Amino acid sequence: MSASLLIVLPGCAMIDAPTGSISRQEAIGTDDWHDVATEADRQRIRGWWTAWRDALASARAGGHGAAVAAEGALLAPDAALPNPHLPPGDYLCRTIKVGAQSAQGLSYVAYPRFRCRVEAEQDIFSFTKLTGSQRQVGLIFDDDDRQKIFLGTLMLGDEVRALDYGSDPQRDVAGLIERIGPNRWRLVMPRPAFESIVDVIELVPAGE
Repeated sequence: MSASLLIVLPGCAMIDAPTGSISRQEAIGTDDWHDVATEADRQRIRGWWTAWRDALASARAGGHGAAVAAEGALLAPDAALPNPHLPPGDYLCRTIKVGAQSAQGLSYVAYPRFRCRVEAEQDIFSFTKLTGSQRQVGLIFDDDDRQKIFLGTLMLGDEVRALDYGSDPQRDVAGLIERIGPNRWRLVMPRPAFESIVDVIELVPAGE
């Protein structure tokens, strides 16, 4: 089964292609993530440092300080290295949810590894989480020499098609892709709609 990603760029054409294989269309007219992101996602990205701070404080207050420290660079806000380019290919990934949005929520949850994929066609890159009950799918945009920007949507359960980006704020996803070591990256998603204050996905090449 293959999902489809449909991202509507304000004032421009649409990208509609199977998940993980997104063709560059001249009608898009922009590769600037600021022109693509919803206002809510721009605010999430602008506030990423505050979200990190709040998430780590929540996790430590919940008794998970040792678990946070054990992850090293993965959960260190200032760990980003130059050259964040994420090469196309298959990756082994794992998600850690850090901080609780509510007093009743869990302040630290680490999930086992799953499969994800980065694909490229011309100058467009896509990221797809292939397995799991919550699966991010979207596009990767250039930003600066230490981070790229991810914009996409969240697929749930047995869904086989992604929602249009921007059509449901509860499903929109925004994050920062950073390199944190040799052949090691992370996707940091501040203030997702559900559960946590920050979601972090670690990515390492599947062959390693």
